[in-house]
Amino acid sequence: MLELYQFELSHYCEKVRLILDYKGLAYRKIEVTPGIGQIDVFRLSGQRQVPVLRDGNEVIADSTAIADYLDRKYPDRPIIPDDPKQKGLCYLIEQWADECIGLNARKCLIGAFNQDPSFRRAALPATAPDVLKTIVSSVPSEIFNTLGFGVGLSPDAIKAAQDAMKHDLASLCFILMEQPYLVTDHPTLADFAVAAMSTYVKFPTGGYMDIPESLKGRGVSGIADVATFEPFFSWRDRLYAEFRKPSTATASTSSSPTSINIE
Repeated sequence: MLELYQFELSHYCEKVRLILDYKGLAYRKIEVTPGIGQIDVFRLSGQRQVPVLRDGNEVIADSTAIADYLDRKYPDRPIIPDDPKQKGLCYLIEQWADECIGLNARKCLIGAFNQDPSFRRAALPATAPDVLKTIVSSVPSEIFNTLGFGVGLSPDAIKAAQDAMKHDLASLCFILMEQPYLVTDHPTLADFAVAAMSTYVKFPTGGYMDIPESLKGRGVSGIADVATFEPFFSWRDRLYAEFRKPSTATASTSSSPTSINIE
């Protein structure tokens, strides 16, 4: 069985999970503990980032490289078009999604956590102690803003990311107004990249991701709840409903997150 070394909340890992589900490939999720678990990932793949896909003796790192590998090795339900123009457009949209939508979505999510105590609380696991939930909810937003300055995420940087995200979502709504998918008449890598990279501005509902129930369907205020962008999120909901399988049905999660068998 295919093995996906991942962080559940990583939108790059979600892109790979969408592709695996679309192709109907069974796989096992191995949750990597940030930090110490990435040492094992390095031993396996020569680098520390996830996702990493293991297929027998083949080990592939990076979501784009994984997508290319899966389309070559498992050609049923192709995600990369044969037509040169469509192929080029597919890769351009995927790169835009990875480098623009994904990055700005992360900044928007951090901004939402900074400003909304209830959102921070919702992100905590259900098993988190009540005292921790209280502490996280009660930290003043000014503290998070100060911490953000230290890592280059000032309120101005977050505002710029929010503006860019709104522009990108509006553009996607225009593209999808008269066609079912971004490049062809069936989903491609471009669609799965855009859908996955947007999860940080609005998490999908349903049992697709192993995240707290209170976080499912929730998103960044001023983006996820704006009617202007509803056509995009409705399109994404349909993509998930048709092609993404519930987490328990698509993959088994390793009970030992940092245990990686390296042969």
